[in-house]
Amino acid sequence: MPTPVSSIRNLGPASDASFARAGIDSAEALRELGPDAAYTRLLATGSRPHFIGYYAMVMGLQGRPWNDCKGEEKDALRARFDAIVASVAADTTAAPTGIESVLNEIGTGLRR
Repeated sequence: MPTPVSSIRNLGPASDASFARAGIDSAEALRELGPDAAYTRLLATGSRPHFIGYYAMVMGLQGRPWNDCKGEEKDALRARFDAIVASVAADTTAAPTGIESVLNEIGTGLRR
């Protein structure tokens, strides 16, 4: 039986739903994907980018408290986070999410 994502340190019950929307339904799947690929999937499925959420996940996967990230390590994680956010924003092949998806479905979305 798979272990919930929320069993990973720093990740709570809301994480289970967010990761499930991204097709990551267990702690094992999250560990296998790794933090960067998993966060990319989260953003691609409509989650809003949040640096603290990203580094809390990274720290949790290492078994560390979220606030253990400091100095150069935190700066390096910020660079990784910014690159992930930029790559998802640059992906013009991604299907629209949220309100734009609904507007497109009823025919009132952006004209391209």
